[in-house]
Amino acid sequence: MHSFKLLALACAITAGAAAHAQEVVNLYSARHYATDEALYNNFTKATGIKINRVDSDDAGIVARLKAEGAASPADVVLMVDAARLYRGEKDNLFLPIRSAKLEEVIPANLRAQPEADGGITWFGLSTRARVIAYNKDKVKLEDVDSYEKLADPKNKGKICIRSGSHPYNLSLFGAVTEHIGEAKALQWLQGVKDNLARPPKGGDTDQIKAVAAGECDIAITNSYYFARLMRSSNPDDVAITNKVSVVFPNQSSWGTHLNIAGGAVAKYSKNKDNAVKFLEYLASPEAQTYFANGNNEWPAAKNVQTDNPALKTMTQNKPFKSETIPISAVGSNMPKVQQMLDRAGFQ
Repeated sequence: MHSFKLLALACAITAGAAAHAQEVVNLYSARHYATDEALYNNFTKATGIKINRVDSDDAGIVARLKAEGAASPADVVLMVDAARLYRGEKDNLFLPIRSAKLEEVIPANLRAQPEADGGITWFGLSTRARVIAYNKDKVKLEDVDSYEKLADPKNKGKICIRSGSHPYNLSLFGAVTEHIGEAKALQWLQGVKDNLARPPKGGDTDQIKAVAAGECDIAITNSYYFARLMRSSNPDDVAITNKVSVVFPNQSSWGTHLNIAGGAVAKYSKNKDNAVKFLEYLASPEAQTYFANGNNEWPAAKNVQTDNPALKTMTQNKPFKSETIPISAVGSNMPKVQQMLDRAGFQ
């Protein structure tokens, strides 16, 4: 009897230790913002689930997941581009999940298309607009108020852009292709290329600075890069935003292109329930505010408002029209977009 009690006690201790060990979420994140720390700490306080985080960029995360395979400890993956999330889905790196909470608050166009069993592989958690920045002293608003006008000959020699093959541009080009079709999109890409002031180089902030410096008059950038300059404590950054204006394109047609930062449960998650809880938490109103403001973005969840002064100024404190195509369609257009870039000789 005594040995039986000892055995039972040992089993209980082992089971308790195992249960305790499961109260974690192993996070692979391409987000590196200080405000996210408070977000993660609040989740742990509310649930008791510890977050173990590995930081990398999207490409590094994908490479790591592929290399680790079924041995991967990853439970949640956070990435910062729709095309990259779509590619991860097609590479079978994510686990389709069912979550009534996520499906209720994240709009259908900002998440993956459902699998045959209704499972969804990834969800958008914040949005950013691909906007047009321009020198307000040299360029008329009406000449840059749509993406199509970037290919207009009147803008020849005026445009700065980062590499056409960068995921942010691939996503924009994929959206344009979805709206106007492949043939017209190829013509448009050739027109944009013909209007470049210099070969593509640098990041989005470099394009904004080039407009301010007079190297070009028009640039394409994600909205949060401009917002960062607006909120900077560096007078030089603020001076740049005083020379440059931004426009949210296509307000009279399909709306401005939105990209997302989003999350997924890793294919071989050992803590699936905790992973789903974490994604649901990131979609809550409190977390959405932290998540979006951490990078000067907008919440993806419905009916969540933020009080970001830079974004309010950029939009003149008014809502703007955004496109409503499924963000997954942007990802599915990537192969043909890359082929079109090659055909157009777009770097």
